[in-house]
Amino acid sequence: MKIYFAADHGGFSLKETLKPFVQSLGYDVEDMGAFVLDMNDDYPLFVQAAARKVAEDPMRRRGIVIGGSGQGEACAANRVRGARAVVYYGEPAHKQTDADGRELDMITSTREHNDSNVLSLAGRFLTEHEAKNAVRAWLAIPFSGEERHVRRIAHIDKTA
Repeated sequence: MKIYFAADHGGFSLKETLKPFVQSLGYDVEDMGAFVLDMNDDYPLFVQAAARKVAEDPMRRRGIVIGGSGQGEACAANRVRGARAVVYYGEPAHKQTDADGRELDMITSTREHNDSNVLSLAGRFLTEHEAKNAVRAWLAIPFSGEERHVRRIAHIDKTA
């Protein structure tokens, strides 16, 4: 699987740390920018380039985008048809329970229920350790393929 990275100045340092980490997990990595730390850069340019790459082959590609909060990056990625970006800025105070009564953490939920293909990390809210744990889990967890989730994603794709 190929992983596309993108970050602005708020996520640049964490991106540079996560790229070799993801490579060490056995994934092919491509950096879509920013390539230098520039406090005046514009995240949509980098993020949407990564999201477009993911959308070209979502079965074999995913994206990890990083900003200060991750919110703007997710908004930008989700403008690309076929990208399903989710924001991660840490675990909530308690686990959620799905419709089957099973406890899920946030990362598991985004993969099993939403088949997210772009993970937007909040670089200013996560430690390096938290980000690595989230990325490792997000890359490893498969989509459940349950009919209700497939149906809901089809609705999203139809209206995008």
